[in-house]
Amino acid sequence: MSKHFKFDVLIVGSGAAGLTVALNLPKSTSVAILAKTNFEQYASYFAQGGISAVLEPDDSIDQHVQDTLTAGAGLCDPEVVTFTAARGSQCIQWLSDLGMPFTKDRQEVSKSGYHLTREGGHSKRRVVHAADATGKALQQTLQAHLHEYSNIQIFQHHLAIDLICANNRCQGLYALDRSDHHVDVFAAQKIVLATGGASKVYLYTSNPDGSTGDGIAMAWRAGCRVANMEFIQFHPTCLYHPDAKSFLVTEAVRGEGGKLLLPDGERFMQRFDERAELAPRDIVARAIDHEMKRLGSDCVYLDISHKSRAFIKSHFPTIYRRCLEYDIDITNEPIPVVPAAHYTCGGIMIDTNGQTDLDDLYAVGEVSYSGLHGANRMASNSLLECLVFARSTAQHITGTLIADIDPPDLKRWDESQVTDSDEDVVVAHNWDELRRFMWDYVGIVRTNKRLERALNRTNLLKREINEYYGNYRVSADLLELRNLVMVAELIIHSAMQRKESRGLHFTLDYPNTSDKLALPTILVPKIDDPKQQQSISLVTT
Repeated sequence: MSKHFKFDVLIVGSGAAGLTVALNLPKSTSVAILAKTNFEQYASYFAQGGISAVLEPDDSIDQHVQDTLTAGAGLCDPEVVTFTAARGSQCIQWLSDLGMPFTKDRQEVSKSGYHLTREGGHSKRRVVHAADATGKALQQTLQAHLHEYSNIQIFQHHLAIDLICANNRCQGLYALDRSDHHVDVFAAQKIVLATGGASKVYLYTSNPDGSTGDGIAMAWRAGCRVANMEFIQFHPTCLYHPDAKSFLVTEAVRGEGGKLLLPDGERFMQRFDERAELAPRDIVARAIDHEMKRLGSDCVYLDISHKSRAFIKSHFPTIYRRCLEYDIDITNEPIPVVPAAHYTCGGIMIDTNGQTDLDDLYAVGEVSYSGLHGANRMASNSLLECLVFARSTAQHITGTLIADIDPPDLKRWDESQVTDSDEDVVVAHNWDELRRFMWDYVGIVRTNKRLERALNRTNLLKREINEYYGNYRVSADLLELRNLVMVAELIIHSAMQRKESRGLHFTLDYPNTSDKLALPTILVPKIDDPKQQQSISLVTT
């Protein structure tokens, strides 16, 4: 039976961004966290590299800002970049106080005491990490403190469906309880979307299965603007093996001297960029894609075996163990790698308080567009963004909550006109078709014709999915597919608007970067009928 819940703050997502918001709210605040599955199915859990922060005297906030602006190819918001970089050391100190097991500097070279790595796009060693499993350590550190907060209630296996809004104010949402298949209603003073990105819209991705763009799609349907959806970061190095699923080989391998090789053992990155393996991810991913297509090769290779066995096992224990499972000993042989969709640089437009276009609705982390990443995210700036914006969001919520106010009673979910589906094959088929044509037509290299083909297929799928959604009881697969096709449409429309190649968006029809002032691609939803929020047309600015 469906249930109705009321809280001061409702957080959708239990990854690093969502948990950081929760732990920075007053203990007098009633907080609900909706976890789509469990705590281990968020991209932040799988982050290997680390958190970028200025911690050494030979580094500076200005250098971090400049590196980020350079990687962002002219589309970062300088004020947001400065805002974020300036708060990095505070976040590291907060995590250290919580007991985060950061890797220490055994050589006593760094003044901070942390072992710092240098990754693509960074001019200094400023990436603090926990071996090669920083995301896992971060997630576990945050989770370990949840028991100290009796005001926080966790709802696992709850998949948000749609936001409930009135008069430009978000009041709550509907969520599918996957354990009993009923739709519950959650009302709250403040709602925070921390649902992650949308890389599952592509066939090959480093992200977990839950990265289906739920928050972006829900916010768009409710009337929020989104920006820069054309900029999808493809991580250059994911393990290539028929039995390996979504395993990323961290940027830090290249930062510590790993070389990219063709099948014949020849290095190639120096032909594409003077920074070679340390070039930003978009350049490295395109170079790998070019070489694979030129040679008809299934993969390229990443070689760190020239380092000592002890060094490799101590710096990259997770990668070492995982590769051994597939009979690849990285201390003696190179790692077969391919690019895969990794990070959504665009998302719901927010300010530095995490506020969206709707009153009382916030967005934090990969689901959002803050202006930090521009046309390309610099390595290890993502966890930094999660922490900085989660803390600023929690601060703003704390300062604007109204004491002793009861959220309104919201209308319960109506499924009186629907039936159980006997055609689930339609969902499975459409899910597969969508991810395949997005990979083929809207991937690392694009053309006008490919984008047009993708949009035509998206429109067909959207009609089928909306008809299915209106006639049958909702399921997790259907809801995720509905969100994915909406996000796919946003990506395609954004890509069509950008008549140039910049950062992560590369098109053969406009291979050069425009000399004109770079502006973000902003899509504005136009709700034709407020009572029928599914009828939305795209307006670009």
